[in-house]
Amino acid sequence: TFTPPLVAFLIAGAPANGSITDGAELAVMRCTGLAAVFINLSVENFAGWKFALTFSIIQKSYFAGFVVYVLINLALVFSSVYIITQFAPAAAGSGIPEIKGYLNGVDIHGILLFRTLIGKIFGSIGSVGGGLALGKEGPLVHTGACIASLLGQGGSTKYHLSSRWLQVFKSDRDRRDLVTCGCAAGVAAAFRAPVGGVLFALEEVTSWWRSQLMWRVFFTSAIVAVVVRTAMGWCKSGKCGHFGSGGFIIWDVSDGQEDYSFEELLPMAVIGVIGGLLGALFNQLTLYITYWRRNYLHKNGNRVKIIEACLISVITSVISFGLPLLRKCSQCPDMDPDSGIECPRPPGMYGNYVNFFCSKDKEYNDLATIFFNTQDDAIRNLFSAKTVHEFSAQTLLTFLVMFYTLAVVTFGTAVPAGQFVPGIMIGSTYGRLVGMFVVNFYKKLNIEEGTYALLGAASFLGGSMRMTVSLCVIMVEITNNLKLLPLIMLVLLISKAVGDAFNEGLYEEQARLRGIPLLESRPKYQMRNMTAKEACGNQKVVSLPRVAKVADIVSILRSNKHNGFPVIDHTRNGETLVIGLMLRSHLLVLLQSKVDFQHSPLPCDPTGVSRSIRHNFSEFVKPASSKGISIEDVHLTSDDLEMYIDLAPFLNPSPYIVPEDMSLTKVYNLFRQLGLRHIFVVPRASRVIGLVTRKDLLIEDGEDSGSVELQSTSVRGRHHDRRMYTRNADVERPLLNGLLAPDRATG
Repeated sequence: TFTPPLVAFLIAGAPANGSITDGAELAVMRCTGLAAVFINLSVENFAGWKFALTFSIIQKSYFAGFVVYVLINLALVFSSVYIITQFAPAAAGSGIPEIKGYLNGVDIHGILLFRTLIGKIFGSIGSVGGGLALGKEGPLVHTGACIASLLGQGGSTKYHLSSRWLQVFKSDRDRRDLVTCGCAAGVAAAFRAPVGGVLFALEEVTSWWRSQLMWRVFFTSAIVAVVVRTAMGWCKSGKCGHFGSGGFIIWDVSDGQEDYSFEELLPMAVIGVIGGLLGALFNQLTLYITYWRRNYLHKNGNRVKIIEACLISVITSVISFGLPLLRKCSQCPDMDPDSGIECPRPPGMYGNYVNFFCSKDKEYNDLATIFFNTQDDAIRNLFSAKTVHEFSAQTLLTFLVMFYTLAVVTFGTAVPAGQFVPGIMIGSTYGRLVGMFVVNFYKKLNIEEGTYALLGAASFLGGSMRMTVSLCVIMVEITNNLKLLPLIMLVLLISKAVGDAFNEGLYEEQARLRGIPLLESRPKYQMRNMTAKEACGNQKVVSLPRVAKVADIVSILRSNKHNGFPVIDHTRNGETLVIGLMLRSHLLVLLQSKVDFQHSPLPCDPTGVSRSIRHNFSEFVKPASSKGISIEDVHLTSDDLEMYIDLAPFLNPSPYIVPEDMSLTKVYNLFRQLGLRHIFVVPRASRVIGLVTRKDLLIEDGEDSGSVELQSTSVRGRHHDRRMYTRNADVERPLLNGLLAPDRATG
C-alpha cells in the first residue's frame, strides 16, 4: 500500500531508517570481499598447482609436461567458456562498459542477474587460471556490482534467494548508489587498494556524484580491504595453498630505486609516449577484432565461441611453453646473499631465475621466468629491484610482441576478461627495455630497471584506459612506493594526452561498439550551435490523453518502443495542457492488473480514497536486472479493449522541461548531471509566475515551511488564476509521485 512513510522515503531518495542502508553496504562489503578472496584463492591455487605439476613432470620428460600443461589449460578454459555460453552470456568480457552504462542511465538486460554473478565468478577462475592473456580485476568490478544490485533488490526471486530486509531499496537512485559502492568494492578487493577503488568509482564508472555517496563508497572500500587482509592473514600459515604468499601489497617495490635525477625525465617521458601509442593501437585493434567477432564469427552459434576460446587456449599454451624452449639459458649473475634470491631456483620451483630446459646447474631461462609463470609472479619479476641484467633485450622484445598479440586476440572471446593485468605486463615489459637502455647509457648504480617497468605499466594503462587519478593511486597502493608518485603522474599525463589524439578509451570504445549510449562528461563542440528543438527533429510526439481508451494504449505500445509518453488534458476554454509524463512500464502494470479499468471516458473522482489500495507499491518498481513486463505479456479481451483508464493518479506531474530555443549543450548537461531519460521541449513561456533565488532555498531545519517569508528578491504572481489548478487538483498528487519524482534514466 502507498503509506506516507514509503512515499516520503522515495521522495527523499534514501531509506527513512539509515541503519538499513548501512546494513546493505556492510553486506556488499562482506560478500564482495569474500567473493574476491574466493576468486583469488582459486585462481592462484589452480595456477600454482598447474605449474608445480608441470615442473615436476618436465624433470623427467618435457613432452609429457607439455601435454599435461596444455590439457590443464584447455580444461580450465573450456569450463569457463561453457559456463558463459550455456548459462550466463552476460558474464563475458570485463563487464565494466556495461556497468558504466548502467550508472550512466542505461539499463542492459542480464548484466546484474544472479546467474551472471555465478558465471562471472567461476568463469574468471577458469579463464585466468587457464593461462589466457587476461586478468581477473575487471570481472571483480562486475562481480561487486552484481552483488550490490542483488542485495539492493532483496536477492533473486527466480532462484528463491530473497529477503524482505533489503527490499526497501525501491528508488532507482539508491540502487545505482549501491552498485557504485559495489564497483569500488570490486577494485578495492582486486588490487587491495581501497582509496584507488573510491577514485575509480568517481572517475571511471559513475556519472553523478554526491558527497553523501563519497563516504559510503569510502567506507565500503575500507571494509573490503580489511576483509581481504584478514583472509590473507588467516592464510599465512599455509592453509590456503598458494594464496596470500605475495603479501597484502601485490607487487611491493618499496626497496627499489631511492631517488632519480633530472636527466632521467627524458626517457621517462619517452615511456609515456610509447604507452600512449601502444595503448591507442591496442584499443583500435581490439575494436576491429571485436566488431568482426560480434557481427560475423559469433553469429554462428555457441559452438563457434567454444571452439574459438579453446583454440586460443591451445595457441597460448604452445607459445608460453614452446618459446622458452627455443631460448638459450643464461649464466646466473653473482647474487647478494642478503637478497634472499636464489639462482637458479631449485627444480620444480617457479619465480625469479627459473631453471627451464637448461643443461648446466648455474643457468636460468629468462624467457621462461616471465612467460612460463603465473601473472602475479611474472609482474613481480619485471618489477623486481637488484636484478640488473636478469632479462636480455631480445627476451623482453620477444615477450612484448607475443603477449601483446595474444592480449589483442584474446580480448573479446566468450570468457570473463579483464585488461588491467595484461596491460601491466605489456607496459612493464617495454618499460624494463627502456630501463636497460638508461642503465647502460648513464652508468649510474642507483638506477633500477624495475622502476622503469613500473612506469611502463602505468603508461600503458593510461594510454589504453585513459584513467589518471584513480590509476595513479592504484599503482602507488599496489607497489607501496610513494616516492615514485610524481613520476607515475608524469607518464600518465603524457600517455593519456598521446592516446586521446588517436581514439577514445578502451571502455568507451567497447561501449560504443555494444550500442550503449554513454553520455560523456562534456558535450560535442557542434552542440553549441544547436537548440533543443533542432535535436528533436521532425518526429511527431506520441502523447496520451488523460483518460485513454485501453485499445488506444495497446496500439501505441505495440507501434513504438518509447519509454515514456506525455499526457495531455484540456482546460475549460479548450487550451491544450501537458499534465505530466507516463512511463511505459507503468502503463503495462495498469493493463495487466485491469483493476483501474472504467466504463466512463470521464476523469475519476479526485476525492476517492479506494484507488490507493488497489495496487501494491512493488508492482510499479522497475526490476533492476530483468526486462520486466512486455506488451506481449498482457492478455486482454475484446471487452477490456473498450474500457478506459484515467492516467492522472499514475503519472509524473513535474517532468523536466526546457524551452525550445535552449542550447543543446545545456540540455546535454542536464541529462548528464541529473541522470535523466526524458526532457520535454516546449515553446517559449509567455509569462513568469515567480523567481526562485538562492535565499529561497535556505530554509532552517525545524522551521515551518508555511510560515517562511518570501525574500524580497523573489518575483511572485500572488493573484494568478487558480482555476486551472482547481481543475487539475488531483493531478498534482498522483499515487506514484514519490516513485516518479526523480525521473531518473531507466532505459
